[in-house]
Amino acid sequence: MLKKNLTKPADNQHITLYKPRPKSKRIKVHIPYSLKKEREEFKQLNTSFYHPHQKLWSIVNTTENQELVQQLFEDKLVVKDETISPQLPKPILSEKCLSELEKNHQNLVLKGLSAKTVAVYQSNLRSFFAYFESANYEDLTKDQIEGYLFTLVNKYKISERKQNSIINAIKSYYEHTLGKSREYYNITRPKKSQDLPNVLSTKEVKDIINAPANLKHKAILYTLYSAGLRIGELLRLRVTDIHSDDGYIFIKDSKGKKDRHTVLSDKLLGILRKYYKAYKPSYWLFEGQDGGQYSAKSVQNIFRKAVNETNANPWSTPHTLRHSFATHLLEAGVNLRYIQSALGHNSSKTTEIYTRVISINNKTLKSPLDLL
Repeated sequence: MLKKNLTKPADNQHITLYKPRPKSKRIKVHIPYSLKKEREEFKQLNTSFYHPHQKLWSIVNTTENQELVQQLFEDKLVVKDETISPQLPKPILSEKCLSELEKNHQNLVLKGLSAKTVAVYQSNLRSFFAYFESANYEDLTKDQIEGYLFTLVNKYKISERKQNSIINAIKSYYEHTLGKSREYYNITRPKKSQDLPNVLSTKEVKDIINAPANLKHKAILYTLYSAGLRIGELLRLRVTDIHSDDGYIFIKDSKGKKDRHTVLSDKLLGILRKYYKAYKPSYWLFEGQDGGQYSAKSVQNIFRKAVNETNANPWSTPHTLRHSFATHLLEAGVNLRYIQSALGHNSSKTTEIYTRVISINNKTLKSPLDLL
């Protein structure tokens, strides 16, 4: 049970524990930079993790851990309730809004956009259409649209990613459904954050992909990491896409509807051969119980179970294996161009983000001082 400290110490001398929400999996803790000893003590706790962008520490949410943190920091600890931003209301759509949504849906499908992209655009436009229901959509000004976005950011605290997603949906509607010029609405976007991708160490990857006792589950995790695949690409793999003689995996219709080749590891090939003999998939490489495609949710559950069993980074996801694939290749000295091709990136600038992730120490980089 969390007890609030009534004698509040100075701001730079108190540690803030944010009271977790009912179903929160982790407890967030803020430890000021000046309290180095306390940071080191928290760092030693089992399941502790640092979130650099939030500048917060966290630990798995259990009653025992809550009491442990209180005992560790005693009078320096202040318990606060997490501020919960109001949720975006679910819009009630008029016939006008529904008609415009249907018209936009038809255009997006005819353009050949993926079902996922269509669903995201349509979802974002529902609130937009409802907000401006009394107006003529074609006559809306840039200032009106940016006023709508300001309301979402200021009142509902939407993320930069969500803000960009809404802008993409609005611009797509004006360009493709209403036929406006591409630059017709040059809507102000949030400054692009320079977040680094989450990456696992080689030991964490080895532990995670070897955690499942089930051969099929192990083959799935091996494939994700060894080929640097997105979940969707893994689920669309066919048996015929494994080209063992030529040493590559064929990726059909990846992001942006691009086909590509990626590396086929000898170790992965060995696992896949055992898997094929045991499960005999007929069309999809990884089939569900009914013979259709395996589900993304099942892959996520396999990965989450492996992470929990190995005490690896609790904030990692199956996509973290793709980031780790790229980073580990870069650390091994592989040419960035090859990595870009394996990942299916259009621009080398997208791949270059991994150069900011690689470990910088005296083993990977020599200081000019050592060369004097």
